Amino acid sequence: MTWMKTTMLTKVTDTSSAQARKGKDIQGIPWERLNITREKYRLTRLEQYKNYENIPSSGEAVDKECKQMEKGGNYYEFFHNTRLVKPTILHFQLRNLVWATSKHDVYLMSNYSVMHWSSLSCNLSEILNFSGHVAPTEKHPGSLLEGFTQTQISTLAVKDNFMVAGGFQGELTFKHLDRKGVTFCTRTTYDDNAITNAIEIYDSLRGGINFLASNNDCSVREYDTERYQLLNHFRFPWPVNHTSVSPNRRLITVVGDNLDGLLVDSQNGKTVATVVGHLDYSFASAWHPDGHIFATGNQDKTCRVWDIRHLSTPVATLKGNLGAVRSIRFSSDGQFMVVAEPADFVHVYSTSADYRKRQEIDFFGEISGVSLSPDDESLYIGIWDRTYASLLQYNKRHTYGYLDSYL
Repeated sequence: MTWMKTTMLTKVTDTSSAQARKGKDIQGIPWERLNITREKYRLTRLEQYKNYENIPSSGEAVDKECKQMEKGGNYYEFFHNTRLVKPTILHFQLRNLVWATSKHDVYLMSNYSVMHWSSLSCNLSEILNFSGHVAPTEKHPGSLLEGFTQTQISTLAVKDNFMVAGGFQGELTFKHLDRKGVTFCTRTTYDDNAITNAIEIYDSLRGGINFLASNNDCSVREYDTERYQLLNHFRFPWPVNHTSVSPNRRLITVVGDNLDGLLVDSQNGKTVATVVGHLDYSFASAWHPDGHIFATGNQDKTCRVWDIRHLSTPVATLKGNLGAVRSIRFSSDGQFMVVAEPADFVHVYSTSADYRKRQEIDFFGEISGVSLSPDDESLYIGIWDRTYASLLQYNKRHTYGYLDSYL
């Protein structure tokens, strides 16, 4: 009976690629019944959306210096939109709340819960609920055995079978997705300003899995996932909003409440180089798999692409439509860079064409996160909206187009 109910719901609320090809709106917005066309509403949004700036008029200054790259690229095509999945955001500047671990497994925040969506079985399940009491079920030295109550989750990272959720008061909660319960809990800082801004999970040089937590207390902390020990604690002069580790694990990009970004030695935390050019605070960074190129995303509405071999000027300065660049993801094969604005637009840049060609994916609603699956086959976008909250799935275009007719 419940299965029947879900399929009924799904039929009413979802949009499939076949329906979209026949003209149905990808989000299921019934424009024909509204007193405004999609085109007119788009213009209204572009005029009225207020980009948040810490440095006044940083976006306008960029508008003068920077042209947009041509659109028309067609790398990912719409596959499915599900409104059973309702992504949410806790902090308007922190948008890393959607993670795909395979082309059909997605983890995301929905209110107090980490949810799992399978696009294969169309099944939505709760992984961990933070609204009550969460405490570790395993014993590890340094673990906060009493756990946390009503943790507000500001950021999330999921890789393979491992999940780390970061909280508003410096809480970190680790869970193995293939084990029951919670592995480890810690409170990184008791500072008044202790928001966990970003987490990155990566394979360490020594063969294990480590992760970095960027915090508003001006710190970056590195932990291992075998003994759950703090390996490094690097301090900076300003709140750190995002960090990412280079493919060879030697460098870390560090961005935050400062106009300049830093390249830092991963062993000792010393600054190796500074990148200068952004006009506001940055909240996103990512490395190209070749290890030479990295990108930073800023509230000045640009994503800047840098080459570590000549850092004096960016390889490209890429401007968005509405607002800040809140997250950046390179594809595993290095062919694409996905750049998300706070709302309405996700851009997929072709790296081979010097970032001059892009696909513009547009919709309506705040973006809770973007994620490419590890094999680059699927791109997921979380949309937070009072009415049209949903999870958008795009699939990589291949020269053969007959496959989804069987799904």
